[in-house]
Amino acid sequence: MADQGQSAVVWFRRDLRVSDQPTFLAAADAADRALGLFVLDPVLLKPSGGARLTFLYGALRALDEALGGRLLVVRGDPAEVVPRIAKAVDAQTVHVAADFGPYGARRDEAVEKALAEAGRELVRSGSPYAVAPGRVRKDDGDPFKVFTPFRRRWADHGWRAPAETDADTLTWIDPPQKGVPIPADEKVDAELPEPGEKAALRTWREFLDGVVDDYGDARDRPDRPGTSRMSVYLKYGCVHPRTLLADLAAKRSTGADTYRTEIAWREFYADILHQRPDSARKNYDRSFDALPVESGKAADAAFEAWKDGRTGFPIVDAGMRQLRAEAWMHNRVRMIVASFLVKDLHLPWWWGARHFMTLLVDGDLASNQHGWQWTAGSGTDASPYFRVFNPITQGERFDPDGAYVRRYVPELADIPGKAVHQPWTLRDGIPEGYPEPIVDHKQERLDALARYEKVKSARR
Repeated sequence: MADQGQSAVVWFRRDLRVSDQPTFLAAADAADRALGLFVLDPVLLKPSGGARLTFLYGALRALDEALGGRLLVVRGDPAEVVPRIAKAVDAQTVHVAADFGPYGARRDEAVEKALAEAGRELVRSGSPYAVAPGRVRKDDGDPFKVFTPFRRRWADHGWRAPAETDADTLTWIDPPQKGVPIPADEKVDAELPEPGEKAALRTWREFLDGVVDDYGDARDRPDRPGTSRMSVYLKYGCVHPRTLLADLAAKRSTGADTYRTEIAWREFYADILHQRPDSARKNYDRSFDALPVESGKAADAAFEAWKDGRTGFPIVDAGMRQLRAEAWMHNRVRMIVASFLVKDLHLPWWWGARHFMTLLVDGDLASNQHGWQWTAGSGTDASPYFRVFNPITQGERFDPDGAYVRRYVPELADIPGKAVHQPWTLRDGIPEGYPEPIVDHKQERLDALARYEKVKSARR
């Protein structure tokens, strides 16, 4: 039981919700009232694109409403402002969900040290993952480097049931000082999903009641609504993966099993980044440092064509235009456009990863960087010789009627069926306004394989 008169701080970060909140239970054990706090950290805000910032601000408004308007929002270095706020409410404990990202871990160590110097404590309860990074280990205690055995051990390890919490689990303190207003939305042309916990749970319920049983096949079809669209809600903790896994346990279908595996991929990449923080910016497999990449004006021009969806390969262009229109891209298409950048244009994977993080509303460092490295061949489970995606056959296989391409590439809207994937073969030629292919895929595939010989040599 909490001591009468004790107060605590609940510092929200990637857990912008009130249900399934272990931090609430820990705070309730330590104190009889709590202050809800969010810190606008310039280190995190600066590299975030407008879509991510706008969604964040919306999720903060939703959280503030759930807390009865008592969320204190401040701006500054957490190592300075968190101890100051804790002192202002005489809180002996500050409660957080543990952060395992490279910056987040360093930030929390600095805050923990500053609090300890004032006789206060940083208490970590839970994390943004069903199983915290670092917990899934081999029998000898080493971390996993390959997904499939990780997934098996992750499933065997299991996870706790969702915590039974809501806004009334704690008595919330009125902020002792005036914070800063939640910032106004950024100017974003993309159509963004509705932010907040209620929207997350509604979106999840629609998926469970709809296409989850067919997810195993439907998830690869960008022309159909076969995905959950939950990535952004997981990114900001508007829902916790425990909640999703608990609901999936009640489903007995291959689709539910496949979705559970996708959650495992998210947790695997978080674990890999925890093991190797340097892999956020550098090749996980350092032998790929020897891979020749293009540079100079021609490379810059090719990169701009890729970003603008003007490569002349319809499935690639549709994906890049969807990214701009929705701040999101279908996962199958993410792999296709990534393969095109690194294996047809021979450009560094981190160019594409940075562009994605700038525009994606669901941009998550671990999933984004290691998804790119998987495609580039420089990451985990790499099979680079077998992953030179053919953008034509990929389009014909996963968008067989061309509906996805026509939706995002209006220049090709009048081309029926799968012919839309090869507009250069039309009797009347490529429709006006659409570019010729900027490369010959067959030739670039051979070039990519030749470049990988440099990597093989580096391994000898």
